[in-house]
Amino acid sequence: MIRVLLADDQVLVRAGFRALLAAQPDIEVVGEAADGDEALTAVRELRPDVVLMDIRMPAVDGLAATRRITADERLAAVKVVVLTTFELDEYVFEAIRSGASGFLVKDTEPDELLRAVRAVVADDALLSPGVTRRLIAEFAARSKEPAPGEGLERLTEREREVMALVGIGLSNEEIARRLVVSPLTAKTHVSRTMVKLGARDRAQLVVLAYESGLVRPGWLG
Repeated sequence: MIRVLLADDQVLVRAGFRALLAAQPDIEVVGEAADGDEALTAVRELRPDVVLMDIRMPAVDGLAATRRITADERLAAVKVVVLTTFELDEYVFEAIRSGASGFLVKDTEPDELLRAVRAVVADDALLSPGVTRRLIAEFAARSKEPAPGEGLERLTEREREVMALVGIGLSNEEIARRLVVSPLTAKTHVSRTMVKLGARDRAQLVVLAYESGLVRPGWLG
């Protein structure tokens, strides 16, 4: 079972997500929170697999809560998915840097929400592919001159190639097709790359790919 915590200050939003998720045989909603403080307390107590975290909440917002969750080594297995009303909410950039595993717009299709929850647990791909590609492009445009690729020397040539493909938003299956390998092999390369660079997940790997200069703006086509 995939255990999900809902963090949103709007009761109706939480109720809608709960109804959709709880109807799935492989997903269980283990708790709810109305602000970042409640979310942090609930995460520590319940240890969900995924937190669907609204950014704009009263008191402690979702961004601050995300930072605290991802900074706690005891919660390393918890994935945070940021929820936003706007596709290019300015806070999404900081949320990804703070350790969020991805993000969804609140008006996403139900099937996309379900796919996203399952994908983030499997570390298979970034979320909301179309929106994510625009976010990556925007992130790249705002990035400063890349710093020297610290840590990249620990990667094999194939791992650098895989990291670059993750950086342009490809899933494991897409990487496998591009490199003519099995999806399992692609996933293994991605996992090893994250371990070597100390990246929490694919979202951080994307940030590292741009900040190191391994991927440059314009590569998205």
